[in-house]
Amino acid sequence: MKIDVDSTRCEGYGFCEERAGDLVRLDEDGIPEILVDTVPEERADAARSAVRSCPVAALKLAE
Repeated sequence: MKIDVDSTRCEGYGFCEERAGDLVRLDEDGIPEILVDTVPEERADAARSAVRSCPVAALKLAE
């Protein structure tokens, strides 16, 4: 599983980073940076939570 970001949609709320700071963080401009190429299986629930938490649907999961 991978996390994809549509940076044109992101408004920098940071909910994704709150839920999965080891997988995604906001850069200095408030745009999410994905920190892993593939989400480890044990962090899959955190990745799903981060994606669901985005109020503007800027994150997606790809299998």
